[in-house]
Amino acid sequence: MPFTEQIIQLMRSKGYVPIPVNRIAEQLKVPNKDLGNFRGNVDELIRSGTIVRLKKDRLCFPHDAELTSGYIRFRQNGSATLIPDPLPDGERVLRNPIIIKAEDTGVAMHGDKVLIRLIRSHRRYVLHKGKNGMPESVLEEPTGRVIRILERARSTLTGTLQKSRHTFFVIADDPRISEDIIVSPPSQTSLDKKVEIGDKVIVKLADWTQRHLNPEGEIIDVLGKTHTPQAEFAGLLHQYGLNPEFPEAVMAMVAKFPSKVSSKDCQNRLDLRKKQVFTIDPDDAKDFDDALSIEKQEDGTYRVGIHIADVSHYVKRGSVLDRDAQARGNSTYLVGKVIPMLPHALSNGLCSLVEREDRLTKSVFITFSEKGKLIESETEFANTVICSTKRLTYKQAYALLFENDLEKVRQTPLPPAHQTGSTGRALSEVDDTELKSLQHDVRMLWYLGNKMRKYRMDKGSLDFDVAESKIYVDEDGWADRIVKVEHDESHQLVEEFMLAANEAVARTLVRASIPLIHRVHDKPDPEKLNELRDYMETVGIHVGDLNKRKEVTKLLQLIKAHPQSHVLRVQFLRSLRQACYRSSSDGHYGLNKVFYTHFTSPIRRYSDLVVHRIFDAYMGKQGNPTASGENSFYKPGNLTGIAQHLSLTEQNSTDAERESVKIKQLEFFERECAKPEEERSLFEAVIVDMRNHGFFVELTESMAYGMVHVSTLKDDLYILNKTGNRFTGKRRNKKFSIGGKINVIAHRVDRYKRQIDFQLPPEKFRKGKH
Repeated sequence: MPFTEQIIQLMRSKGYVPIPVNRIAEQLKVPNKDLGNFRGNVDELIRSGTIVRLKKDRLCFPHDAELTSGYIRFRQNGSATLIPDPLPDGERVLRNPIIIKAEDTGVAMHGDKVLIRLIRSHRRYVLHKGKNGMPESVLEEPTGRVIRILERARSTLTGTLQKSRHTFFVIADDPRISEDIIVSPPSQTSLDKKVEIGDKVIVKLADWTQRHLNPEGEIIDVLGKTHTPQAEFAGLLHQYGLNPEFPEAVMAMVAKFPSKVSSKDCQNRLDLRKKQVFTIDPDDAKDFDDALSIEKQEDGTYRVGIHIADVSHYVKRGSVLDRDAQARGNSTYLVGKVIPMLPHALSNGLCSLVEREDRLTKSVFITFSEKGKLIESETEFANTVICSTKRLTYKQAYALLFENDLEKVRQTPLPPAHQTGSTGRALSEVDDTELKSLQHDVRMLWYLGNKMRKYRMDKGSLDFDVAESKIYVDEDGWADRIVKVEHDESHQLVEEFMLAANEAVARTLVRASIPLIHRVHDKPDPEKLNELRDYMETVGIHVGDLNKRKEVTKLLQLIKAHPQSHVLRVQFLRSLRQACYRSSSDGHYGLNKVFYTHFTSPIRRYSDLVVHRIFDAYMGKQGNPTASGENSFYKPGNLTGIAQHLSLTEQNSTDAERESVKIKQLEFFERECAKPEEERSLFEAVIVDMRNHGFFVELTESMAYGMVHVSTLKDDLYILNKTGNRFTGKRRNKKFSIGGKINVIAHRVDRYKRQIDFQLPPEKFRKGKH
């Protein structure tokens, strides 16, 4: 029998002092026959960091002995922070991360679970400034020293094999692991493959116990020449535990599915195949979850259909396919590659809402008045079958919205076939009647979507819209171009109806008291918002109390108009908590919604697949004639476990996707640096920060970030002013100021440090591509 709760309750009791294991067993009156299980429970609590063992085998909670357990996260400079574990009763020992200096990190590595001792307080003068510009209060922050590794984050890592005079070593791909890993000569490995200097390899780590010695490891695999697309892709897969292959049992099950939707599958569904339904997605979309339709009804109202791929019809709860999809949690979209949650035959085939193919869907129908007001009471749901009229890209939808000349609309190009799961027909193949009909529907949808958007913003929803950079690869996988993607009206149109469908489903199921997976975004930590406000003042943005939503929306407007807008927006997002999945309806801070779930992307998110099953069970309970009757409700406890797991897989995929973007960004600029100086592309940039040794810039198109070192400014001797916001040349008086725009070319790329350096173009520079 488990003794975990009894042990925790005893230690939580008033008057408890640390005592040895045998004394705890005596106080809990553990029978002799259960002592083995009891000690096993104690060991597990120690391994998890819930309790700690002091001298003489005495046990207590970490905070009772000035100790704290948690996960350590390193910076590139070697220092780290600890994210504290929650207490057994769910409260945190300390609300904020704990600073750990580089010399106090011991033998910890990034992501390890560790135990630290609190050693001193770090004084940080950041809180509310007084009228004289001096701080009115001082924030005392704890610091710590790692004293024990509770659990290693990894047993293997990827890196590049190098050789010094006498030693072979591996430089880790993750720049937050600063120690080189000592390995045996390649000739001594047991691998069948040849291993050479400069190869990307996988190293199995040995136990590292002495900080003054480098960690050691054994090469267990070679992935190819480092910094080539294939090797980098393989390295990412290993680093983040991603698997593009599916188990044989899963593939055997998928092989039994038909290639097309059968007439039997369409029975008892609302048939919308003769209605105009279309998708709007990015150029490089691999799968198509959602489609839209709109009809004007006899009473003058508008009925909008949001049609979502019915993955639950094929992926049955508890099947081998379902278990594999749950373990993956979601699809992961690396640059130029996708690691799907479901096999290709489903994700890009039978479930994907491709053009001119019958597909099964779950539909939410939302009704609007003639003046564009949403009529909540008339929202309806159904299992449906559709046949997408057209696969539109965002660019094509934008042209339909704002270009009246159909011939100019037709000139909007198709995406390259190697970049997308389906190109759809070229608009040049669409006749005037169909194109005008599509244009009418797209414009009417934006008329309604724009009203929803304005209403949402007026109600306090935060405007997170920000331009993004999209990296495209050539057919060999090399970074080919970086394009700035604006979150324009075509994107906003789709977003508003997806938000509306998600909210409608959540609201309906919560009001029916049905257990559900919710998409939750908790309110920010007030202290974090105060720090953000102080930081914004340093760049000339002045707002009031950011714990008031009105001031947050004001801040976002000011950030949007600021020359350092992208950097400041990132800083703002870091001050917020991360959205996650939860079995309780705790609201969504960013959207300012009480009810919210994820329903619209079941091909790529397992959470949505679960919600589809619950949604179908609800329709059956309500007597909806299209309900399948095959799906059932989930127990709240099961949903809690699933939600926690999905939050972790989502974070892992997000980290992998960011790393993929960074790798391809470095690859792109490294290729730029390989060109003769006069043939390199010219990039417009904004100066966003300054140091004594140079200034940092952000490229306006790709939003790449890097430094222009003062040593590359060879036309003069430049001096940084006392306020640190301007470099001035001593002879020519030429100035470089924060917020100023300049043109730069790529100068140098350090793949290992993940750094890009730029320089000003030479005077005789031959202008290249922008």
